[in-house]
Amino acid sequence: MTIARTRRRLPERYPILLTIMLALTATCHSLASEAGFQPLGQGSLQRLETEAGEITRLHSLVVAEDGEIVLERTYAGPGSDQPANIKSLSKTVLAALVGAAIEQGVVEGVDQPIVELLGPMVPGGTDPRVDEITVGHLLSLQAGLERTSGSNYGAWVASANWVEDVLTRPFVDQPGGRMLYSTGSSHLLSAALAQAGDDSTLALARRWLGEPLDITIPDWPRDPQGIHFGGNDMQLSPQALIQVGELYRLDGVMDGTRVLPEGWVDASWTPRGTSPWTNDGYGYGWFVTHLGGERAYYGRGYGGQALYVIPDRKLTIAITADPMPPSPGGSFQHRLNRLVDTLVSDG
Repeated sequence: MTIARTRRRLPERYPILLTIMLALTATCHSLASEAGFQPLGQGSLQRLETEAGEITRLHSLVVAEDGEIVLERTYAGPGSDQPANIKSLSKTVLAALVGAAIEQGVVEGVDQPIVELLGPMVPGGTDPRVDEITVGHLLSLQAGLERTSGSNYGAWVASANWVEDVLTRPFVDQPGGRMLYSTGSSHLLSAALAQAGDDSTLALARRWLGEPLDITIPDWPRDPQGIHFGGNDMQLSPQALIQVGELYRLDGVMDGTRVLPEGWVDASWTPRGTSPWTNDGYGYGWFVTHLGGERAYYGRGYGGQALYVIPDRKLTIAITADPMPPSPGGSFQHRLNRLVDTLVSDG
C-alpha cells in the first residue's frame, strides 16, 4: 500500500470519464460525511505542528488521514523515513506478528498454550500453572508471573537465559488475571514464534509484515540464546509505523491481501485488562481509550514513542521522541494524548 496518493491529470479527450469520476468523488465525500467522517482542516494541522514543536523531546510526527500523509515533520533526531528505537511500542508490532503467524497457520490461535510452542525451551520443574498460560494471556500481559519490567528489568536482562528466567518466576496472580506489564511476557512470544516458525523472529517479521506492508525492518538486539528481543528495542521508521497502524485501521488487509486473521483487529482492540498507570484498557498489544470524543487505540514506548489509530476519523498518527534516559514518565504520554485529543477535537 502506498500511503501518498498519486494525483494525475486526466487527458482532456476523456471529458465523459472525467465527469463520471468527479460525480463518484462527490458521492464518496457525501457518503463519508454521512458516516460522520470529518476531514482535518489545514488550521488544525498547523496548530498540531506548532504545539508539537514546543515539546523538546519530540523527534518526529507523521499524520495520515484516510491513507494519505497530511503532515510529516521532523523536529530532531532521525528523519521520518529513518529507523528509530521504538522501545516498548515493539509490543504492538510483535502482536501484529503473532496475528500474522496465526493467519499463516504457524500458531493455532490465542488459546494455544505457550508451552506447546516453546517445546524444549521450557525448563523442567516449573510451576504447573505455566501450562495454563496461553498466547492470548501473553498478548494481553495477563500471564500471572512476576513482572520482569520496572525494578526487575535489570536482573532479567542480565540473566543467562531470559526465557527460563521468565518461566521460573513466582506467580503473583492466576493466568488470565490482572494486567501485569512485563516485557518478559512479550519475549516469550518472540521465542515461541522463532521455535514454531523454525526461523528467527526477524526473518518472520520481514516475511509476514515487511513484505506485505512494503516496509523495512532492520535487525534488532537478541537475548543470550539468539532470540530477538520480544517487546523492546525494535527499529522502525515513523513511516513504517504508519503502515502498521494502517494495517489495523484497514482490518488486517493490505492491498487486497489479508495479513491478519479476520476478526483479529476487533479482538486486539477489546480490553482485557486495565493499565494501573492510565486506567486505559489493554487488548492485544494496544491500549484502548477515547480522544476527542472518538474511540482511539494506541501503542506506546519508553521516552515518548507512540502509534495512534482513530478509526472513525480515518487517522493514523506516529510519534517518535528521545528514547534515552531519563524518561519523562507517564506525564509525557498524557501530553502526547492531549496533542491527539486536541487535533481530533479541532478537526
